[in-house]
Amino acid sequence: MPTPTPPTGHVITVCFTPGVDADWFAASEKVHDLLHINGTPIRRYRVRHRPLIGWLTRFFGYWLLDAARRCGAVTLAAGGRKSRLDLTGTAARAAHDAALRWRAWNTHVGATTKPARPFEDFLAQHHIAPSTVTLYEARRRFELQPRVLAMLAHTFDPYELSLYQAGEATYAGLHWRIALIGDALITTDGRLLTPATDSVADRFRFLNEACAYLRALRSNARLCAIATA
Repeated sequence: MPTPTPPTGHVITVCFTPGVDADWFAASEKVHDLLHINGTPIRRYRVRHRPLIGWLTRFFGYWLLDAARRCGAVTLAAGGRKSRLDLTGTAARAAHDAALRWRAWNTHVGATTKPARPFEDFLAQHHIAPSTVTLYEARRRFELQPRVLAMLAHTFDPYELSLYQAGEATYAGLHWRIALIGDALITTDGRLLTPATDSVADRFRFLNEACAYLRALRSNARLCAIATA
C-alpha cells in the first residue's frame, strides 16, 4: 500500500543527521524530492536558553534556522540543532492554548448542546452510496446538527468535533503533538512518515511514532519545519 502524501498547505518536519548540511534549502529540497511540492521554512519552535549561560546565548542565533528576535533576544526558529530548540516549551505552549480553546468550547457549546455525530460518519455514508448521499448532502446533514451549528456560531472548527467531544486531555494531546511534528515527518534516512488515513486515530498513531522518533534523535541532530505551498 503506497504511503499517502500530504496535500499542500501543510507543515512537514525534516530531520538531519549530525554533521550534514541542514539549511532550509536542503530541507525544502528533501520535501520536493519526496513529495514534488515546494515549501518554505516556518517558525514553529521556541528557542531553548540554558540556565546561567542563557543570558548570553539568547542573543546569538548559532545552530538555528530562520531565527526570529524579540527585543534583541532569539525567541523562535524554523529549526536548528535539537539541543537549541525548546521542544518541551513548544509542546507546553501548544497544549496550554489548546486547553483554553477546549474550555471555551465546553462553556459555550459542550454544556449547552447535545453530543453530535462527527463528519466522518456522514462521509462514510457518502462513500457507501455516493449517488444517494453526495458529498454536499453529507456536509449538509452534518452541519444541520445543533452542536455543529453552535460551533460555527462561536467560530470553533466543526471538523474537530470528535476531538472536542473526546475531552480536554485528548484535544490538547493532539495539538501539542502537531506543534512538534506538523502533518508529516521526513527521517534522517529519507523515509516519509504520514498518517495512514485522515482519521483522528491514525493521526494519533502517526504523531506518537513521529514524537518517539524525534525523542530518540541525538541532541546534535537538526530539524527544520517546512510549510508546503
